[in-house]
Amino acid sequence: MKIIDAKVIVTCPGRNFVTLKITTEEGIHGIGDATLNGRELAVVSYLEDHLVPCLIGRDARQIEDIWQFFYRGAYWRKGPVGMAAIAAIDTALWDIKAKAANMPLYDLLGGKSREGVMVYGHANGEDIEETCDEVARYLELGYKAIRAQCGVPGMPSTYGVAQDKMFYEPADADLPSENIWSTAKYLNHIPKLFARLRDQFGFDVHLLHDVHHRLTPIEAGRLGKDLEPYRLFWLEDAVTAELQEGFRLVRQHTTTPLALGEIFTTIYDCHQLLSEQLIDYIRTTVVHAGGITHLKRIASLAELYHIKTGCHGATDLSPVCLGAALHFDSWVPNFGIQEYMRHTEATDEVFPHAYTFADGNLYPGDTPGHGVDINEELASKYPYQRAYLPVNRLEDGTMFNW
Repeated sequence: MKIIDAKVIVTCPGRNFVTLKITTEEGIHGIGDATLNGRELAVVSYLEDHLVPCLIGRDARQIEDIWQFFYRGAYWRKGPVGMAAIAAIDTALWDIKAKAANMPLYDLLGGKSREGVMVYGHANGEDIEETCDEVARYLELGYKAIRAQCGVPGMPSTYGVAQDKMFYEPADADLPSENIWSTAKYLNHIPKLFARLRDQFGFDVHLLHDVHHRLTPIEAGRLGKDLEPYRLFWLEDAVTAELQEGFRLVRQHTTTPLALGEIFTTIYDCHQLLSEQLIDYIRTTVVHAGGITHLKRIASLAELYHIKTGCHGATDLSPVCLGAALHFDSWVPNFGIQEYMRHTEATDEVFPHAYTFADGNLYPGDTPGHGVDINEELASKYPYQRAYLPVNRLEDGTMFNW
């Protein structure tokens, strides 16, 4: 199965996506997601200038060897640009292999471990009342798990609170917009949100919350302890993970489950967190962690330490990545939950897919491969538009984590 063509497709049906399409001499093609939010063109260049020339003529069946060639052979390993590019190749090759075998990708991985993949949606509001209304709406849509975010009094903007409640896109400007942050105001307000949500909706619905890397370990421990009565499914990205041993301090102060890892790119980024059981859910995803080949290794290591998967699934991951993730989720034995931010109608038209949503679950479908394709003619009608993620400052003007 010789690779005869590999091309990069950039399209912007409301936000930018980077897709790699690989074609074999038998006429079988596979696609992979290479989107890196706010740095899309860096991955395009890395693919087109450095990796694609090395793909032509290779045997598409040799997925492991090709992965090792691009990871070990680069010498300059890891990093979000390089790993997103490798992930696109890897995902496209798994797509090809499953199509050649005439089976859905989950069967090629070893078969289903579950019938449906439980997902969580994003409910957010300017205040507690509006967030409660949004949680109610998601429950009406059938969700069993919901991430809840709300505005904080005295702060002009808050992470996770969007104008469009269904299609949240944080990359909102041609140059980075600036947000303002107050840890004290946030810590005082968020427990009030979850007290209200449990009072109104009870404990049958799974509730999640994303801090977005804003706290120190002791602050995260305090928040986790304050939230313990409300039994969160998880508290996400409470602390930046550069200093992974900091999570030991968080663990000492709270039993609220912790989730982390959406910006991790390799198994080495999460080794200490997993081996010391400092988190409960690992959130690495197909496109940012080197594809299915490498994500399988991360999940296997996590399983040894009773840690479940919770793959990132924001709208900066294209339907290609979501489709591949759902096949991975259907197979992986230590599955926890899958994030599901809905794509716009225009995006769904560019990326026709087999997956469906019903009763709080996503179902990958039984189409051979990962079940997602790209309409190249339609994609060409949406040219790239530069868009940055925001940056964050403290109230005194100091740069902070967004």
